[in-house]
Order: sequence, then structure tokens, then C-alpha cells
Amino acid sequence: MSVVQLDTIRRVLVIKWSALGDLVIASALMEDIARALPHAEIHLNTQPGCTGLFAHDPRFAEVWAIDVRGRAHRWANSLAWLKKVRTGHYDLVIDLQRSDHSRFLLTLLFLAGGAPRIRIGNRGGFPYTHQPAVRDPRAHAFLMMQSVLQAIGIPTPTAHPVLYPAPERRVVVASLREQHGLVDEGYVVLLPGAAAAHPLKRWGTARFAGLARLLHAQGVRKIVIIGGPDEVDECAEIAATGDYMVNLNGQLQLLDIAPLCAGASAIIGNDTGSAHFASAAGRPLLVLCGPTDPRRVKPIGNTAVAVQAQLPCRNCYAKVCANPDTHACMKAITPEWVAAQYPALAAGMLKPGQDWPGGLRSF
Repeated sequence: MSVVQLDTIRRVLVIKWSALGDLVIASALMEDIARALPHAEIHLNTQPGCTGLFAHDPRFAEVWAIDVRGRAHRWANSLAWLKKVRTGHYDLVIDLQRSDHSRFLLTLLFLAGGAPRIRIGNRGGFPYTHQPAVRDPRAHAFLMMQSVLQAIGIPTPTAHPVLYPAPERRVVVASLREQHGLVDEGYVVLLPGAAAAHPLKRWGTARFAGLARLLHAQGVRKIVIIGGPDEVDECAEIAATGDYMVNLNGQLQLLDIAPLCAGASAIIGNDTGSAHFASAAGRPLLVLCGPTDPRRVKPIGNTAVAVQAQLPCRNCYAKVCANPDTHACMKAITPEWVAAQYPALAAGMLKPGQDWPGGLRSF
């Protein structure tokens, strides 16, 4: 395997389509790429619904999207994708996907004689020219993507997502904080949602409401709720807990989450895409995991910790609970337990690898 001379690379294509959480995680690797190749022109290929996340990102000369996975026009779009990459005359392609779809397209490009001369990817093997050390699909996406960059000598020191909201949105967030009296270290952010198709990932409105009451009784002045379109009712129900609640559901864009969380004493939420955006703030973050494996789904960053009940059925990834004690994995994490850990969380003393009576463990 030849050594890559990074200073000879002039044009780079980064491929990262999804999922949303993985895309946010990948933004840390994008920072490493930009720092290692300051002389290169870097392009990002993502999916049509994700281009807006990078609309103000100074790391990329171009962000482009062609839907090669949807059923409509799949072959025509795939041909358009191949033509786009071929005419891009890239020296290096960095494929951060965890599936074989992008590898298949790059194989076609190689067989047609138009592939970039240096090709690296998560999956390894043909047609990539360099092989990452970590190729286990069960590994955390971050470790896999770091290994890809390390395979060609790109250092990977960035430990948290790096995102670039539009400047005008920072003004909006600052105005919301002033309007609701959200002073630094004076509020906690709750993320009660998760994808509607995965209801078992949700801790539940009653538990979040109970936690809000306990945190306020412990001296937290304001409790902020952030949710998406699928979580309107849940957010409204939790917000009814007391006048110290601030319901920002529907008032924020995804890239607003990190600036809003930047002043929080702590962030507590489910395994949800919002938690990955929140991790970019670098504030103490506790993720409550039930049916999903925290070793694979936990947001990155030195301040992010996940907790999970150590039950025989953990990491089932089911959409319907098969345990006779329905939702036992989330029931085991009580509002009282989370509230008791809040001082350690806010102080940065809640760490991975801790075990608690009752079968709870942090990751």
C-alpha cells in the first residue's frame, strides 16, 4: 500500500449521505480533512434533504446532491452521479457511508476508467486503494470514519461535531434566549423526542415532566424543551409542568440546537438526531438509551455520556417491545435517578464506565 502524499492532493470528494446522526458525527471528520488539506478544494456529496446543513460551511467549495437511493429515477440518477464524479477530476474520494451502495457506484466508475486515483471507505476492500483498520459494522460510526482518514495519514484530533449555522440564525437564537431569560448555566435542555417509527426509544412524557419538576426543585431556574414536528404533543404536555418550562418546539432549525444548548448547564434526552446536534455545543449531555446500543449510537464528544439498563433484552432495536414488562429498559431509568445524577453531570463528573445499583451503566 503506497504512502499518500497529502500535499499533492488538489481536489477531494467526501461522500456522506445519511443517517442524520451519522452525518452530524461526520462533520468532525470533515474538520480533520479541511485542516489536513488546506490547499485542496473539497466537495461534499450528500442527499438532497441534507444540503442545507452545509449551506454556510466554509470547508466546502461545493455541496451537491443526487438522489441515487430513491426508487424514482434511480438508474438515471445513478448515471448522473457517475458523470458528476468523473467530470470532477478528483484526486481523492473519501467514502464515509456504512453501506455498499456508494462502493458499488465507485466500482462502476473504476471499471469505466474514471475513478479518483486514491479511494478510501468505511467498508474497505475493492475498489478502495487503502484499507481502514476498523471495518466492524458493529463499531461506532465515529471510530470507523476516523480509521478511514488515518489509513491515508490524516490526523483525527477533532472530538465533537463542527457545524456552521447561518449568521442570521445566531441572532434568532440570541433573541430567544433573551426573551425567555436563558442565562448561561441557568437552564437545562430536554430532548424528549425520537423518530416516530421508533417509539421505544422515547423515555416518555411523564418521566420527562417528573424530571423537570425535580430539577426545578433542585434550583434549575428554567427547563427548555426542544422537539421536532413529530413531538408537538409530547412537548406541549411536558411544558404544562410549570411556568419555569420553555417550549421551543417549532421555533428552532436543526442548526440552532447547538447555539441554544451552548449556555445550558446540561442536556438530557433520548437517542435522537437532536442529541447529535446538541453535542456540537460541547456541554454536558446525557443520552437515555433503551433498545439501541449506546456503544454505537452515543453522540461524540468528551462531554457526552449515555446510560442504559443492563437487561438481557438490551440492544434489541425492536419497534414493538417483546419483554413481558413492557418498556422495562426505559422504566429502569427513573426521573429520581437522573435528577440525582444531575449535579455530577453538570460538573462534568459523570463519566463512561460507571455502574449503579439496579443494573444501570454509563457509556
